[in-house]
Amino acid sequence: MKRIIKYMKPYAALVLAAVLLLFGQAFCDLSLPNYMSKIVDTGIQQGGIENAVPSAVSESTMDTLLGFMDGGGQQTALENYTLITKDSVSYAAYLEDYPALADENIYVKNTAGGENDELLNPAFAKAFASVSAIEQIAEASADGSASLAIDGRTQADGQEETAQIPEPLLQFMAYYAQEPAGTGLFAALNAYPDSAGVYGALSSLLEEKLGSMDESLLTQTAVPVLRQEYQSLGLDLTAIQQDYIWQNGGLMLLLAFGSAACTIVVGLLASRVGAGLARDLREKTFTKVENFSNVEFDKFSTASLITRCTNDVTQIQMVVILMIRMVIYAPIMGVGGVVMALDKSVSMSWIIALAVIVLLGFIGSVFAVVMPKFKKMQSLVDKVNLVMRENLSGMMVIRAFNTQQFELDRFDAANRNLTKTQLFTGRAMALMMPVMTIIMNGVSLLIIWIGANQIVASSMQVGDMMAFMQYAMQIVMAFLMMSMMFIMLPRASVSAHRIADVLETEPEIRDPEAPKHFSDPKGVLTFDHVCFAYPGAEDNVLTDISFTARPGETTAFIGSTGSGKSTVANLIPRFYDVTEGSITIDGVDVRAVTRRELRDQIGYVPQKSVLFSGTVASNLRLGNENAPKETLERAAQDAQATEFIRRLKGGFDGSISQGGANVSGGQKQRLSIARALVKDPNIYVFDDSFSALDFKTDAVLRAAIKEQTKDKTVLIIAQRVGTIMDADQIIVLDEGRIVGKGTHKELMKTCAAYREIALSQLSEEELA
Repeated sequence: MKRIIKYMKPYAALVLAAVLLLFGQAFCDLSLPNYMSKIVDTGIQQGGIENAVPSAVSESTMDTLLGFMDGGGQQTALENYTLITKDSVSYAAYLEDYPALADENIYVKNTAGGENDELLNPAFAKAFASVSAIEQIAEASADGSASLAIDGRTQADGQEETAQIPEPLLQFMAYYAQEPAGTGLFAALNAYPDSAGVYGALSSLLEEKLGSMDESLLTQTAVPVLRQEYQSLGLDLTAIQQDYIWQNGGLMLLLAFGSAACTIVVGLLASRVGAGLARDLREKTFTKVENFSNVEFDKFSTASLITRCTNDVTQIQMVVILMIRMVIYAPIMGVGGVVMALDKSVSMSWIIALAVIVLLGFIGSVFAVVMPKFKKMQSLVDKVNLVMRENLSGMMVIRAFNTQQFELDRFDAANRNLTKTQLFTGRAMALMMPVMTIIMNGVSLLIIWIGANQIVASSMQVGDMMAFMQYAMQIVMAFLMMSMMFIMLPRASVSAHRIADVLETEPEIRDPEAPKHFSDPKGVLTFDHVCFAYPGAEDNVLTDISFTARPGETTAFIGSTGSGKSTVANLIPRFYDVTEGSITIDGVDVRAVTRRELRDQIGYVPQKSVLFSGTVASNLRLGNENAPKETLERAAQDAQATEFIRRLKGGFDGSISQGGANVSGGQKQRLSIARALVKDPNIYVFDDSFSALDFKTDAVLRAAIKEQTKDKTVLIIAQRVGTIMDADQIIVLDEGRIVGKGTHKELMKTCAAYREIALSQLSEEELA
């Protein structure tokens, strides 16, 4: 994938925007469990009261609470509260807010919002919790019990752990039970003769009961007493709870909408990046292939190039989209989830570690088994495309030789190999989902089991356990997403390498850095001691070929099959470059000018006529897109194509199917010749372009185009002597060498090879 990443530079801004949005999405997703924890712990269990710091408290209650604070706590509390007496001007206003206040003085918090709550909460939490514990002691003594449950903790045998109530406290409770109804607990304590001993025993018991609690659990213990105080002041506790739940629920809803919005926009950006990259890769690959010489086409098969431009690009597009949406998002969620989970409970972090280890172990096993199959899959797709393409292009031959069954078996073998590999990988990947479900459910059960024990031991709250479970699921899912990408990346990496191989292949035939130009082109073509060998071949195909073809003359080539005639034609437009020697046009080496300028001088009619899907006119205008209809008609008439064009529905606007499948071989040749005539170049190269024509049409066609090409350089490569008898210069090739050069009459006398070819085709009278 590294070789393809550089092509993503135009989309760097979109990727950066997607990454920023992924951080926003992760923030929203990671915040949701925290708010859920708040709703459970604070909204439901604590009635919407976030901490033990009261907004207002009666003077009598404050006096009691100050008794359970140390010197620093008392000073902080008094600095942050103002005493409002019955004689104060603002007392009536506070009476509206706290209707049950009656005639009692009240302490009101004088700091706005939650300012100084972090300093005040420890002192008030411990004080309120102490009051709660004393009330439990009073209840326990009233019931005649000599022991008190310690924070709901249990012993190893499952029995609830208790603390013995000291004897001085039991004696005081007996004394307090005899006091008149309505006497305050703390007033009775202050009047008790041995109050110092009671305070000492009480401090010892409270330290045992409350000393091991962390601040959050201490706050949770204190809140019920604070609620009682609020109720005594006339506050609506239901409204407080509902307001808190609605507020946090609304924030959760906004976070959910924010996460959804980020997900949608990230999906849009990822799709734009993936589709844009795929478009660019297809365009660059197609442009590169268009510039390939025949040497490069020999390295890459046509079926493979098609697969690379389609299937391989699609693989990269899909992985890029998933990388932006998952690979970047997964680490953010994984790291963020670990941080948030540790904030909730460090003691249960081993559960997450265990789940990740089991998950990675399983995915690593699947990875080791599936990876070789993924790497093999693209070559199997190539094989299916190759067989399919050969069957479609060679359908007539297959039917003629009755080899349909053989081809069906060949395709079936390639198809089965691909199907078998895809089924194997699909089944292996399908196994991941049930295993993942088992792992995630197992993690949930383990968290509930361990968390429940910690809740009973007062070291964890219910909401925190639920939030920890959510974070654990997010962490496991993050590792799953990353693991899934690691499985998909190798197949995409294979595709990326295949595309990069094409894009990084430099054509052997390139334009010069400082090209020359044809100043006044005439069309004088010269081969000067040209030798040529195909890449990788040991022997030359052409050896010491020298000739000059001039405007107004026809130069013909003839020879046995494999003598190098078509190779000569391929060297002129630089489909290949010569190995030795040079080819010049008007004295300029063809390698010294750009390929475009060179090929503008040449009208090439290939041995195998090729037409493109479209209309007759679009095919004829291939070399001159601005050619008027009169030029098309004249070229078609010279090429003897007018008659069958008129028979087509639409005439020149008649459709030509892919590859010219709706016209015959002779008609394709005549349209190819007409296409070259429309271009009107200085040099015409006819590479065995009359082979599909009968003798009569051949003769009429050559006579018709002779007028248009009278001041042009014409090269004809032919197998039939009758086609080239009238040429001004005939070159006879044999095993890549020139064995004869001259006119027909001269060669009949001086060249045995030519004479042998001629007599094999025509009689002495016809040759004369």
